[in-house]
Amino acid sequence: MDPQPPNYHAEFLKSPHHVVLGVLTVGLGLMSAAILPLIAGVTLYALGWIYLPDMPFFRKWVNRRNEAGQRAEEAAKLNQFIIRRESLLRSLLPERRGRYSRLVQVCHDIENAGSDSLIASSDPGGDPRLRKLDELMWTYLRLLSIEQSLEQFLQTEKSDDVPSLLKDAEAEVARLSADYDALKAKGGDAASLDSKQRYLGSRLERLEVLRKRTQRAQQAQSNLELVVSEQDRLDQQIKLLRADAVATKNAETLTARIDATVEHLDQTNKWLSELDEFKDLAGDMPATDLRVGYEAAPVMPTAAAPPVIDPSQVRRPTARQRQSQ
Repeated sequence: MDPQPPNYHAEFLKSPHHVVLGVLTVGLGLMSAAILPLIAGVTLYALGWIYLPDMPFFRKWVNRRNEAGQRAEEAAKLNQFIIRRESLLRSLLPERRGRYSRLVQVCHDIENAGSDSLIASSDPGGDPRLRKLDELMWTYLRLLSIEQSLEQFLQTEKSDDVPSLLKDAEAEVARLSADYDALKAKGGDAASLDSKQRYLGSRLERLEVLRKRTQRAQQAQSNLELVVSEQDRLDQQIKLLRADAVATKNAETLTARIDATVEHLDQTNKWLSELDEFKDLAGDMPATDLRVGYEAAPVMPTAAAPPVIDPSQVRRPTARQRQSQ
């Protein structure tokens, strides 16, 4: 959707040009303390209000200011996105960071495929084809993060041995139900029946929780398999783009290949947005024509610790040196 054109008369009201016009017309008329200069000042002010907002110099000033504001807003969104991406990268285990770094190198190969690279541009920062590489890498990073979260969840559930707990709980509930029915059939006292019923209800609720945990673990396992499959597909797609960039000399063919890859990427992003437990990772890249890149920020070297001084190695002043002091 194209942005709406600015209301130049409303912009004029808030501009320094309006202040200058008021001072030079109505202001000078009031300072003269005469009726004719005041009438002339008000008339000139009205004419200025009508014509100045439509003059080219004022429109250019408004457009430049709005463009500067939009650039500042885009830069702020871009900075927030980069901070978010770096946070995701830092949260990955070394093995997954290594996978991401290797695919980053593949993207470098695509950009640098030959001196006359097909996707080279006079303005690489605004090239839409290169920006699509950024989108591919952002989705790949999200898949890595989701894979790690799912594996950690499944490892926790596995350590609790939920299937065994569920099996034991089902057997326990069946036994308690039989005991309760037998006691009820014998005409047991109300207090005993009430106590057993409460206990049975508690164990039934526990059984239902265990069933939900089992279902969630099964769903997580299915999601994990799909995430790994999408990772592998995306990895191969990006490597195929590298092969095309190196082998073909047809820019239109490579562009079509990138477009087809990104089109399938939309389906992946839609699926990711449907994972309720990963809503925080479902955000898209900022809507800007600028590139966001895909490289991790360089790791700053840590400052070297100051040397430890061994007190036994410190030379103490001699008696003659102490006397000279």
